[in-house]
Amino acid sequence: MPFVNRLQQLESKLQAKSPIVISNCRVFFDFDNTMTVSDVLFEVIERFSINDHWMVLEKAWLEGKIGTKECLSGQLKGVRITKKALHKFLSKVELDPYFHQLLALLVREGIKPVILSDNFTYIVEWILEYHGINDLKVYGNNLRFYREHIIPSFPYDNPFCLSCAHCKKIHLTKDKTENKIIVYIGDGRSDFCPARVSDIVFAKDKLLNFMLKEELPHIPYKNLADIHLYFKDVLIRQQSKI
Repeated sequence: MPFVNRLQQLESKLQAKSPIVISNCRVFFDFDNTMTVSDVLFEVIERFSINDHWMVLEKAWLEGKIGTKECLSGQLKGVRITKKALHKFLSKVELDPYFHQLLALLVREGIKPVILSDNFTYIVEWILEYHGINDLKVYGNNLRFYREHIIPSFPYDNPFCLSCAHCKKIHLTKDKTENKIIVYIGDGRSDFCPARVSDIVFAKDKLLNFMLKEELPHIPYKNLADIHLYFKDVLIRQQSKI
């Protein structure tokens, strides 16, 4: 089914709640492999680990034997990197080519997207600032540096959920109101929970497989060009009704 037809089909199910008007939307983004073209945190761990123990933890996490918090904490114990070296590495991270255009469209319509990440707020904000983006709200995990060690902490941890170190859905349920359409854009395991409580979900990779398996409404996407097309289409239809 063509992309626009999929989004119109999903929108029709929401009409009883509220018309799809861009200014009525709250937009939430995952970060790694959603706003960026790769999994940044995975690449940091892979590149700067002093041994292969991170791979053992990764396998156990993928098999559901340990949670994300335990996995990340253990993996970062083996990482050795200075703040300067981290910055140099992060300067090479690429954002999705359409993110700036999508952000500009949303801001013009009065929407400030919120970023919900299982990465670390410090890393996410550094990358955004490097790319000239300074005023988006970011919720993520915390870190501090001690010599060449990264010490993590998890202020939004949910001990009853193994899929994430940062329970993203608490931000959606906190901000959700009767008159707002919650739009979530993600790709991975940490996006499963927030996707369940969102009105419109754009999904790819692991999140797409999850939505299909659970038979939950969603719109598949390949990159942010698709989401940009979605909002342009909504905007055109809004203007045609004026």
